[in-house]
Amino acid sequence: MGTHPVAQDGPDLHLRHSLRRLDVPIMILSALISLDMVGEISSFGGETFTWLLVLAVLWMVPYGLVTAELGSAFPDEGGLYEWVKRAFGRLPGSIATIMYWSINPLWIGGSLAFISTEAWSSFIRPVGEGTVGDYAFKVVFVCASVGVTLLSMRRARVVFRIGTYLKLGLAAVFLITTVIFGLQHGFHGIGAVSWSPTMTGFLGLVPLLLFSLVGFEVPSQAGGEMTNPQRDVPRGIAVSGFVGILVYALPVLALLLVLPADKITGIGGFMAAVDTVFGVYGPAAGLLVKLAVLAFIVGLGVTGATWALAANRALAVAAADGGFFPYFAKFDEKRDSPVRVNVFTGVIALVFMVAGVLFSRGDSAATFAVVLTITISTSLVAYLFVFPAALRLRFTHPARGRSYSIPGGRVGITVAVAVTTFWAALGVWVAVFPGTLENLVGIDYDFLETWGVGRMRFEVFTLGTLALLALIAVAGHLRGRGSVSAAAEPVVTDEPRITETVG
Repeated sequence: MGTHPVAQDGPDLHLRHSLRRLDVPIMILSALISLDMVGEISSFGGETFTWLLVLAVLWMVPYGLVTAELGSAFPDEGGLYEWVKRAFGRLPGSIATIMYWSINPLWIGGSLAFISTEAWSSFIRPVGEGTVGDYAFKVVFVCASVGVTLLSMRRARVVFRIGTYLKLGLAAVFLITTVIFGLQHGFHGIGAVSWSPTMTGFLGLVPLLLFSLVGFEVPSQAGGEMTNPQRDVPRGIAVSGFVGILVYALPVLALLLVLPADKITGIGGFMAAVDTVFGVYGPAAGLLVKLAVLAFIVGLGVTGATWALAANRALAVAAADGGFFPYFAKFDEKRDSPVRVNVFTGVIALVFMVAGVLFSRGDSAATFAVVLTITISTSLVAYLFVFPAALRLRFTHPARGRSYSIPGGRVGITVAVAVTTFWAALGVWVAVFPGTLENLVGIDYDFLETWGVGRMRFEVFTLGTLALLALIAVAGHLRGRGSVSAAAEPVVTDEPRITETVG
């Protein structure tokens, strides 16, 4: 039994190599698939399916190519931070990491906790808003989701596998049941649905789809814990990308061809659709819907846990490398887990959950929704650093061994980076300055009706949130500069890391 250091140029962490071949696509699918989005994106009608196909080619393919090269050529713990740091320096790396991390506590304590509570309350047992039961359910959800991040990767990967299989199983059962429902009640037919893409759909739906179709880089945040990243990252991205687009596209297509438009109800619409089509099972429908709700809630919790576990590692590595507050650099010796960052994430999630319950009614509700929306959108800001970093690293590290590289040489990677950066920039712009592009092309956009607040108030909160996150990153960088933390102690492992080039 010996100690095998992680082969990376950042902080010298010694971690167990727990992520094997199947774990990489499982971890990506665990992050990528969020079934609550099926109902919301389907509410745009037939062009949802059309834009899904467009983005499968123009977003997921180049995005997968870029992250496959980065993850296999630079298989570092805290991948995103290390990629941006190598390309542009510690401060940009810290800013990108904070933007990437910040989504998770507010997403878990905000959207995921509230959607899960709504599903439980609607289909299993009513829970009044603001009641003790409401708080209790959300606290249990947040603690369970964040609690997964406290596990060792060996145990966490089992949770990811369970969550992914539950989501895939639920999507498959829903698809089959929807077809049965259509056979009994009739299909609309291809000609009855408008599939033509529109500018309204492009500006309203595409950014929403971008937020749904991300996650290829998630396992690379634990790159130092992979047994063979040169082989597993490209293959894992290819498999998970194909499966992921099917899991979104086929249920959306089934919904559009079977259910009337008024049955596709946006947020929470997936479980409402499940409740409708499960009627084909007669007396057993009630029990089956409840089982579907439990699988749905567990799936949401595991999705949040997957993102948090990955982003927490990136933030801890930034701290260990002198790019963030050194306090957060500690990796627990037994779990190989950044416990301090994990606990901090849980605390922020609980605080945000409580704030959400308190401010979910009245005039404060709209402001809370604005803050939640822009915080979730910060993940795309991080990609504005990551994609250009891939291009710069091709020039600054030409001798780096690349078991996989984007076809076409420098022209190929330039095109891939340009396309992915365009989509990320579009998503950021629409999130930060909604309605501006609509007005530019002559589409009516009632800002007050859409958001419940005026533009000035919206932009103050939006730009203020981004500025606050950037200031936190700068402060962490200044505090950690010049003092590379040694908080991550060596851990004995019994598995050597495979680093040979795989074609």
